[in-house]
Amino acid sequence: MEPTILYIVVLPTVFRVALCGGTHGNELSGVYLVRERLKRKRKVEEEDHIYVVTVMSNPRAVQQCRRYTETDLNRCFTHATLSGPVTDKTPYEIVRSQELNTLLGPKGSPEAMDLVCDLHNTTANMGLCLIAYSDCDWISLHIYRYLQRQMSDIPVRFIHFDLPLNEAYSLDSVGKHGFAIEIGPQAHGVVRSNILSTMQEGVQHMLEWIHLFNSGTQFEGGKVDVYTMVKNVDYPRDFETRGITAAIHPQLQDRDFCLLRPNDPVFQTFSGETLKYKGTEPLYPFFINECAYYEKGIALSLARQRSVGIPSIRSEREGEQRKRKSSAEEMEEEEEIKGEMEEEGYQKLIEYGEESDSLNGQYN
Repeated sequence: MEPTILYIVVLPTVFRVALCGGTHGNELSGVYLVRERLKRKRKVEEEDHIYVVTVMSNPRAVQQCRRYTETDLNRCFTHATLSGPVTDKTPYEIVRSQELNTLLGPKGSPEAMDLVCDLHNTTANMGLCLIAYSDCDWISLHIYRYLQRQMSDIPVRFIHFDLPLNEAYSLDSVGKHGFAIEIGPQAHGVVRSNILSTMQEGVQHMLEWIHLFNSGTQFEGGKVDVYTMVKNVDYPRDFETRGITAAIHPQLQDRDFCLLRPNDPVFQTFSGETLKYKGTEPLYPFFINECAYYEKGIALSLARQRSVGIPSIRSEREGEQRKRKSSAEEMEEEEEIKGEMEEEGYQKLIEYGEESDSLNGQYN
């Protein structure tokens, strides 16, 4: 029996939602899902208590059916990159990241989208995964739980990358809430109807949940499994050439999220030798043999599974919203007054200092 979390968390509505595809131009489920939405509807639509902005994130890469044109767009959303200078020689994807931050953010600001959902494919056998930077974002975790219950024919998991917001590097980090929906296996540059259908279904259930939440539905608390990324593992490499010398072992291939224990096979060298997992802690592998990660030096990632308690939640009612906004305005006024007083006090200190210097000059 699932334990009940007794308290209720009241949260602001999730009204402004960004749905993004083509951040990697050869991950075609998101590309075609976004194209179809843009074909059927306007870029911005308001329906069912939700304002949805549909975005083709990297149009140049989509046109060329490449992951990126100059640099990986989905590594360009750190604070340092978003606030960096732009010149004529700046890579296109860095320029584009700043454009998207202006459109959907700014990141970390009150004006940012309430939720950013970025659509991706993987060549790994991962089913449907939500990937996020927080393991205590109740909105994202409740959406994850809702998708699990509505999509029982496919494994649905939640991957947590434990990074602070300023170091979070992917597009979904621009929103107040955000996650990537990653679905596989699907080869890059290819669209499979079953994978596309799964993505469409996942997006539809996400929007259903948001509609229910904004309409006042209370979602009960409980427990969910979260996979927190621990480390990446590179392929064995030749010391001099740095070329890989082994492939994923047949016993590990396609077994994403199956527990990897010490001494389990991980790699098979090109000469046929089995290389085993030397870690001391059993961990869960994912992104096993992901095609796009060869260039990044990642053969697989390892995660620790945890059970996370989530509280019951509901959206603010109109009176609660007014009260919160009023409180926020009062806090802003207090901060302004405090700032003015500090500035006035600082100015008096300067004046006092100048007066003291003048007096000191009289007695020197």
